[in-house]
Amino acid sequence: MNYNYDKNADRFSGNADIYESARPAMPTFPIEIIKKYLGRNPRNVIDLGCGTGLSTSVWQDHAKKVIGVEPNDDMRAVAERKANDVISFIKAYSHDIPVSDNFADAVICSQSFHWMEPNSTLKEVGRILTDGGVFAAVDCDWPPVSDWRVEKAYDALFEKVSEIESTNPLIKESFTRYSKDDHLINIKNCGQFRYANEIVFSNVENCTSERLIALAMSQGGLQKILKTDDSLIKNDVDSFISVVDNVFGDKNFEIYFSYRMRIGKK
Repeated sequence: MNYNYDKNADRFSGNADIYESARPAMPTFPIEIIKKYLGRNPRNVIDLGCGTGLSTSVWQDHAKKVIGVEPNDDMRAVAERKANDVISFIKAYSHDIPVSDNFADAVICSQSFHWMEPNSTLKEVGRILTDGGVFAAVDCDWPPVSDWRVEKAYDALFEKVSEIESTNPLIKESFTRYSKDDHLINIKNCGQFRYANEIVFSNVENCTSERLIALAMSQGGLQKILKTDDSLIKNDVDSFISVVDNVFGDKNFEIYFSYRMRIGKK
């Protein structure tokens, strides 16, 4: 089991700075839904696969204790800059979280559940959740809504990424990804929750060409290809950058992230 977890964690080594600068922080809407399902503010929250802590720090005023769990040293080092009396970070994997039974009122995976083996993860989540606690997997769709020409160019770039991931042995064997489309059915079928649901919402953020390009560059699949052999994808990356620069130039503009929140009530 640890082998696949290690590979997936290593996928993000060296990406922490671009991830931190470009990725969206988790919106507060999921927090409000979790509090509604709990019927109160949570006491203890686990942010599982927290990355650089973008999804951890938003809990600052909504819980007494928040623990970000992140196995990748590079990502966690950036996250630890956000630590304070409420927020802390630990190194661990999703199937072996070093907290006691019934510890957390809420466990959340923001942009991370698809990197975790679902059966062992959900069993562990069931162990650490209090009775009536809430699990939520929150993911945004890619690309964010900006301009149809840019979105088309983004799709073309990541079709190439997918092609390389499926055909290049060095890339193909470097990770295990679990389908986001299976999140809800996995939550329903794992036997840990009395109720499960999917909620969709959107969030708007300010953007620049530089950030929009960085959002694409922050994707682990693209980074893995660039590190392995950048000649495989360089022309495609250059084409995407050219479209973004031609469409937006030096403008400031808004982008819209579409989110899917799969939630389980223990």
